[in-house]
Amino acid sequence: MSSAIAVTDASFEEYVLKSEIPVLVHFWAPWNGPSRMVAPVVEEIATTYEGQIRVFKLNTDEYPGIAGQYGIRTIPTLMVFKDGQIVDTVAGIATRQTLVSTIERNLPEDY
Repeated sequence: MSSAIAVTDASFEEYVLKSEIPVLVHFWAPWNGPSRMVAPVVEEIATTYEGQIRVFKLNTDEYPGIAGQYGIRTIPTLMVFKDGQIVDTVAGIATRQTLVSTIERNLPEDY
């Protein structure tokens, strides 16, 4: 069973930008209620789509550099990366169905 893995400024490029498969990054903060509400759905997606996508979480309080680099103004923000590029973004509280739709439209054709 997979789960969202914490990523840092130091590991972001290696794990997210250089990933061979699509990546979902959950930009969050522990004090943020909406971030905590979305977290279980993100964990469920990590398990459901294991092997098809990689799921990471980045604490914007601990690593504001990456959040600033990507213009994160609202948390939670979830971004899908493919080949090192942002291909989709969901900002604010998102329903499970919204996140599943976002993931599914960004999966490789052969899945």
